Amino acid sequence: MTNCLTLRRALVALSISLSLASQAAADPEHAGRRVLAADYSVGRIAIVDADGRIAWEHKIGPIHDLQLLENGNVLFQLSWTRIVEVDPSDDRVVWEYDSAAQGGNEGKRVEVHSFQRLPSGLTMIAESGPARIIEVDRGGQIQHEVKLKVENPDPHHDTRLVRKLAGGGYLVAHEGDGAVREYDAAGKVVWDYPVPLFGKQPRGGHGARAWGNAVFAAERLANGNTLIATGNGHGVIEVTPEKEVVWRLEQRDLPGVTLAWVTTVQPLANGNLVIGNCHAGPDNPQIIEVTRDKRLVWAFKDHENFGDALANSWVIDAAE
Repeated sequence: MTNCLTLRRALVALSISLSLASQAAADPEHAGRRVLAADYSVGRIAIVDADGRIAWEHKIGPIHDLQLLENGNVLFQLSWTRIVEVDPSDDRVVWEYDSAAQGGNEGKRVEVHSFQRLPSGLTMIAESGPARIIEVDRGGQIQHEVKLKVENPDPHHDTRLVRKLAGGGYLVAHEGDGAVREYDAAGKVVWDYPVPLFGKQPRGGHGARAWGNAVFAAERLANGNTLIATGNGHGVIEVTPEKEVVWRLEQRDLPGVTLAWVTTVQPLANGNLVIGNCHAGPDNPQIIEVTRDKRLVWAFKDHENFGDALANSWVIDAAE
């Protein structure tokens, strides 16, 4: 019986792979793409070209964020506290900031789970532990600081991804609180959304059998709604300013794909979403693109160069 079940799963996986290959051949938009991806289990951040070859890579430690800059450099972290900007053409570090040694954090427990180079040239850094957002200049001097509201303080769980909004505020995924909060530029909470458990009891762990609301990311859409990658909630939800869930992708909505720890969500101009699928095991893709009617149109599955902890990614040449 077990052998039959294994064979059946293998045939389903093969069918999906052939279907995706057929789509790629018929539709150039969904052919091979360049991807920036990082997996701390194999200690690698890399740019993967359209043919699946690694065009650039760098050794890393723990990582929860990354950014491809307009100048072609990559902003990422080497540890929970050290953020670097690297020029991929010669793998040279051209800028760095260490939250453990700078900004008055000496002797404090601090972890960084998100950062962002801003149009102003400043770098936004979310510091868990000190529970604050700072913006630093090229010399490492703090130019702006916002204190965060944290109900269950923990340097490893205060925040996951944080993004600065066009209006000057910040959208913060508070993993430990299971909530997304929007702060204005002065640090006032102007919107707060507790991520629901949808009637289920929490279960520990990181894989597909876990369950919770350990939210990883939130992205504000042009229509004012917010996309939320629910972490161990195994999906993505879209929420209105009035906190109504108007769209939801659940763990097994996509045939042949199981969602586990859902991390990044990258909205595209065509309405599709690129979603990070971490800790889902070797049978599942680590990155997927889905339509709003829940069709899988593209998948990235590379368990040779990356492992089961591909927590962060960005599709470089997606139709944005």
